[in-house]
Amino acid sequence: MDLGLEGKNAIVTGGSLGIGTAVALGLAQEGCNVAINYRRHDAEAKEVVRKIKEMGRKGLAIKADVSSYDDAQNMVKTVIEEFGRLDILVCNAGINWDGVIWKMSEKQWDTVINVNLKGYFNYNKAAAMVFKDQRGGKIVNISSINGLRGKFAQTNYSASKGGEIAMSKALAKELGKFNVNVNVVAPGMVMTEMALNIPPEFLNKAVDETVLGRIASSEDCANVVVFLCSDKARHITGEVIQVDGGQYI
Repeated sequence: MDLGLEGKNAIVTGGSLGIGTAVALGLAQEGCNVAINYRRHDAEAKEVVRKIKEMGRKGLAIKADVSSYDDAQNMVKTVIEEFGRLDILVCNAGINWDGVIWKMSEKQWDTVINVNLKGYFNYNKAAAMVFKDQRGGKIVNISSINGLRGKFAQTNYSASKGGEIAMSKALAKELGKFNVNVNVVAPGMVMTEMALNIPPEFLNKAVDETVLGRIASSEDCANVVVFLCSDKARHITGEVIQVDGGQYI
């Protein structure tokens, strides 16, 4: 099925690992030129770009702090200079720093909110300014089912992910008249590098919560994101699509 993505230009934040890598490669496979940002994983970012170029697309890795407003503005500007245009933004970069609220420090709260929520604002705004003027674009924000249901010892993470959802719905209303789609993908537990550090009993509990009896792969999430970035999803906006194997229900 032709998704109409040939020659489109995309930014994927947090593209050096996990879901971000799968999204970047999935978009490239469908014909997109892809720029990723990363914070620490230089070698992994270079490898993603190598794979993108191997597919015959343009690839770009930019070291940028998503919590920095200026970094976001500069990255969007750089990508447009390099690619000629920006059509797609996928916000994926995020962190967690867990703890029950009576033990959570102010730094724990601020750090997670600044990366997960302010970081999404930074890139959504930078892209929205471009998409509004060119009267077209796609934004997909990667949230979490924990932004819908809350999670024990994750008040900061759940708040940030819930905020991403609310922001996306508001932005869908603001940008709809400019032919810009804004949607959310909310995964459950995904077998990423972050998940590998989780104690086995918590992973097993996540499997037990699903109705499909398995944990998602990064590609399971990327497949939905790529669809939402395509012309096939042109009449979908303001939606939250859970990719969780029934974990939420």
